[in-house]
Amino acid sequence: MTPPHIISAGSELFMDALRAQGVPVTRIAWKPPAHGDETLIGMLFRLTAGFRDGNGVSLVDSANEKALRRILAANPVLIGVRPAAECVPILEKGDILLHAGPPIDWPDMCGPMRGALVGALMYEGLAASVKEAAALLDRGAVRCVPTRPCRVVAPMAGVVSRSMPLFIVKDTESGNIAYAPINEGVGHVLRFGAHTPGVIRRLHWISRVLAPVLDGAVRSLGGVHLKPVMAQALGMGDELHQRNTAASMLFQRTVDHALTLAAPDRDEESEIRHFLSSGNDQFFLNLAMAASRVAMDCAQNIFGSSLITSMSRNGASFGIQISHFGERLFCAPCNRPRALYFPGFNEADACPDMGDSAIVECYGLGGLAMGASPAVARFLRAGTLKAALSLTRQMRHICVGQNPDLPLPNAEFEGTPTGIDVRLVAATGILPVINSGVAHIRSGVGQVGAGYALPPPQVMHQAIAALLADLEAHAPPPHPLSCGEMDALLARQ
Repeated sequence: MTPPHIISAGSELFMDALRAQGVPVTRIAWKPPAHGDETLIGMLFRLTAGFRDGNGVSLVDSANEKALRRILAANPVLIGVRPAAECVPILEKGDILLHAGPPIDWPDMCGPMRGALVGALMYEGLAASVKEAAALLDRGAVRCVPTRPCRVVAPMAGVVSRSMPLFIVKDTESGNIAYAPINEGVGHVLRFGAHTPGVIRRLHWISRVLAPVLDGAVRSLGGVHLKPVMAQALGMGDELHQRNTAASMLFQRTVDHALTLAAPDRDEESEIRHFLSSGNDQFFLNLAMAASRVAMDCAQNIFGSSLITSMSRNGASFGIQISHFGERLFCAPCNRPRALYFPGFNEADACPDMGDSAIVECYGLGGLAMGASPAVARFLRAGTLKAALSLTRQMRHICVGQNPDLPLPNAEFEGTPTGIDVRLVAATGILPVINSGVAHIRSGVGQVGAGYALPPPQVMHQAIAALLADLEAHAPPPHPLSCGEMDALLARQ
């Protein structure tokens, strides 16, 4: 008689008892879907079983496949660099500032976002001091508008004012356009809420010197295709959120000769080269964000699709959008990042998560591509190459596909996990990992660490409930399921 070999999905106590008797036991990592939440399980089942065509194909699955095809077909190209007021008409008068994340009023903003708004007003010459700038905002003389409706993506506090230069990125397939500010560098910078004279001087140099030369160089090249840069950078150790060292270097190499021709003199050329090569390893982040935005916009407004097209944070609330609802936001209080802090700082100093940069995770980069960047995985999660690959494999469980144009050499050149499905997030309990910098909770201090953040599960549940209700109200009558189809669906759930 063959000796028994037990497969256990239960308690460790049972396995210990069997092993004590010399019985081989293999444990499988099983847990009930949706953490056993019967209401959520019921909604997930109805979303999958209740809306099917005459061939038995799930309406939601079909819509998600369509959304993924559009995302993968996107071809983001940097076509220029222009002042924000030329790109976003509502900024022309100067009485509006943009901020990252869901809508929020000035009194409710976190310290870094308030600091960045103050700094933007000083940069624009609308206030001579922090006190004057705060007074303008206190009395409502300057309005604060979220970046998202303006097709702008900005990291961290994400404040954009009228004369700040913006990258212009266009998807040549769909015609979608997105804008992003030029990354200032790391550490004590506006996007982390700092507004010292040195921060303001750097912003003026970016708009006066760097932006016109970059614009001339990019236009002389007929644009810069961004997907090839991102693909090559993944093979060189970037995950394109927390680490952009290779991508920034590759971008500089692409525009190098054109920069020489566009720069008015050797001194400015030297300053620009130093900024791109030595002063800012995160330069490419904002380009990756704009590239991700135009790609994810291709998946907007597809009836029945449960793919997440946007994730953003403002230091108070975390918002997601799903394809079916277009621009509708689902929000819940955002979490603090789990981070490694600079000397002298700790978790008590950290502002809750903020910024539009999680758009790169929606596209399959950042936390979802950790397998490409073991150095970042080690820094952010005290992990190894094995742990980084394991994290990327885990992210595959919540995505509907992979992006073959963005392969991961460390994972046998499989494409990055792409197309986060809100149903899969809820069913598995696996939340998308978002790599992030950490700003001090107080205005004006700046960056105090780096780490990763997780979305609040409530936003996923809100989106699922809303999608189910809308499909029940507007979808065609469901095609009846056979007994075999019902059994298969029950097994999936």
